[in-house]
Amino acid sequence: MKYSILFVALMATLGLSACEKTVVTPAASTGPAGATGATGATGSSGSTGATGSKGETGKTGDTVVVVPAK
Repeated sequence: MKYSILFVALMATLGLSACEKTVVTPAASTGPAGATGATGATGSSGSTGATGSKGETGKTGDTVVVVPAK
């Protein structure tokens, strides 16, 4: 039963994806251009955020002693 539902869903997906999609674009208007609109107001500048605090200094790692091979 579950295989037949899966098969039908697969066939429907393949069948619908094979359809040609038609895109209709509207015709362009060829009338004269209108007058230019007024310029908008300039936006205000926002405030600067606070400076973050300095993090803690990291710990120093262990010292490695290299012993030469004999």
